[in-house]
Amino acid sequence: MSLSVRYAAQCCARQLRSTSTIRASSSVVSRRFNSTEASPKISAIVDQISQLTLLETADLVASLKSRLNIPDLPVGGFAAAGPAPAAAPIEEAEEAAPAAAEKTLFSVTLKSFDAASKPKVIKEIKGMLGLSLVDSKKFVESAPKLMKESVPKDEAQKIVETLKALGAEVVME
Repeated sequence: MSLSVRYAAQCCARQLRSTSTIRASSSVVSRRFNSTEASPKISAIVDQISQLTLLETADLVASLKSRLNIPDLPVGGFAAAGPAPAAAPIEEAEEAAPAAAEKTLFSVTLKSFDAASKPKVIKEIKGMLGLSLVDSKKFVESAPKLMKESVPKDEAQKIVETLKALGAEVVME
């Protein structure tokens, strides 16, 4: 019985140490958050941004990303990403523009299909997209419809060839 009491005391001591560390770090954060050292210019920008609608905010983010050459991060990319890249000089951006013009990711859209090959197309869509049979049928019948976005070129070409062989009209954009 004394073992369980000792264990409980150790657990309580650990808990107290961790909560005191959390309190200390949260007080630093709250002091930093409540600081009034922000310049008037920053305060004005924050006021303007807080009054934007959701669509306007999305446009703002897209504009900032393009102007500052910030790449899109994959979902969950913050933990895996290294340090933020420095902004490239203007000359490097101009040289990189022709290389970036070549598209590497495509969207695949099902435009139409032959009525005779409808069951084959439904079966193939079911396998590609992982949908149920009913959902696959609804998907095919609602053509034209976007199948996949941001697909690498070779995979997109394979999808297009497969569905064209079955009698469907597929576009890679």
